[in-house]
Amino acid sequence: MSLIIKVDPINFKPEDLFPAAEVIKKGGTVAFPTETVYGLGADAFNGNACLKIFKIKKRQPDNPLIVHISSFEQLYNVASEVKNEDKLKKVWPGPLTVVLKKKPSVPKEVTAGLDTVAVRMPAHPVALKLIEISGTPIAAPSANISGKPSPTSGKTVIEELNGLADVIIDAGETFFGVESTIVDITRDPPVLLRPGPFTVEELRSIFTSIKVPPEVSGLYDFEKPLAPGMKYKHYAPEKDLYLLLDNSSLPEIIKKIDKRVAVLVTEENYEKIKDLASKNVTFIILGTESNLYTVAKNLFEALRKIDKLDVEFGIIQSFKEEGIGLAIMNRIRKASGRKFITSYPF
Repeated sequence: MSLIIKVDPINFKPEDLFPAAEVIKKGGTVAFPTETVYGLGADAFNGNACLKIFKIKKRQPDNPLIVHISSFEQLYNVASEVKNEDKLKKVWPGPLTVVLKKKPSVPKEVTAGLDTVAVRMPAHPVALKLIEISGTPIAAPSANISGKPSPTSGKTVIEELNGLADVIIDAGETFFGVESTIVDITRDPPVLLRPGPFTVEELRSIFTSIKVPPEVSGLYDFEKPLAPGMKYKHYAPEKDLYLLLDNSSLPEIIKKIDKRVAVLVTEENYEKIKDLASKNVTFIILGTESNLYTVAKNLFEALRKIDKLDVEFGIIQSFKEEGIGLAIMNRIRKASGRKFITSYPF
């Protein structure tokens, strides 16, 4: 069994994290909270420790890890060239990961053999303090078995990784619910590799110009993963999930459903269709149209809920691809395996 440490995400004592920090120092693995999702971490300078992450997650070795730091001094220890430092100081700590040229001291297990490294400074007090007292940057992907929805609560991490990770720090729910935005700043202009809580609109206010390739929509995979989330099926429940392309067809679909189905919608759409549903339909409320950050926060737990319900598959509504909506649609397309529908039956 894993050592489980329960802490308040804000009001905790540094000594609460000492056992976890000792495990990091000794080459073990620790699941810990960030403001986005929970991560499964190990000493970023210890290749053998990082290999344990891949084994626990059943993760492909060509899928790089993100290095989490607690100070700019640590950034200089992992990156050989630091571009846009003034801009990074404005946004860190925060849910933005940048791809930089790596130093030789960063093992190939972390970077999948690339000459670049993905780095971020998380905006979660527990994560920052754990990195600080461990005395080393921590390499960490999401704390789940690869392919499944990323965990956004300590409870979910315990359900999935208890007995696999050496330590699990349970600090309740995360703040954002989707993984960090990833930008490659080795290129000019910088290139968006994964959409997240930092929106394209916000990135353009930071970097002036940013390239948004079509792959970030989730409709296509990048050929070569320079950072996590760029290749392979992600975030998927075990049961089939179908993305509805036209939300206006929801009422007709609800009337026709003759199988046990989970329907994932916003509060606004639920109010429009709740009276049309039969006993075959189970609604999962994602959040509100007026605040899509609520949808982002609830999305992965909603996807996990599909597998816990007595349903055959799930249907999820679509969202406008602006602001955080781009990240939401990226995750939904990957979670559904790009199975799209316009009507029912299909």
